[in-house]
Amino acid sequence: MDAGTAEEAEVLADTFEIQDRVRRALQIEVADTVMAMVDATFDMVREPIARFYGMPLQGREGTSFLRYETGGFYRRHVDRAQVPLWPLTARRLLTLVLFLESAREAEQAGGFSGGLLRLYPEGQRQPVDITPTRGTLVAFPAQMPHEVTRVTAGRRDTIVDWFF
Repeated sequence: MDAGTAEEAEVLADTFEIQDRVRRALQIEVADTVMAMVDATFDMVREPIARFYGMPLQGREGTSFLRYETGGFYRRHVDRAQVPLWPLTARRLLTLVLFLESAREAEQAGGFSGGLLRLYPEGQRQPVDITPTRGTLVAFPAQMPHEVTRVTAGRRDTIVDWFF
């Protein structure tokens, strides 16, 4: 990701737009070879995840490489919606998040902290906080509300995608 090209990540509402009050993150364009490797990895986990959730998964929307630097966040939102501008959002069944940075390792080195993935499962009073750990893949229903808490130091790098 360090070799890629960064631009501000947008929020999809009625249009694609930068909304600093809702999301502060960078989307990174990476080399085609990196994209192919990640795509192959996500394709390999499709069947085990489909079995776990007991649903057929037909394909993916396409990977996004995201960086949250100090102060970065993404307020509570869902990934599945009816948005005429981007009809693929209505097809999203599961969200995938792959952590590339480990909060624990980086924090010990005086670097990354914060940036939890906070899930709000239906019927639960308390949210579920997931501390970023390098190599951890989290899959959850795309209609589940979730957020990225503010990164308080360093940076949080992740790859996201959606199974249909």
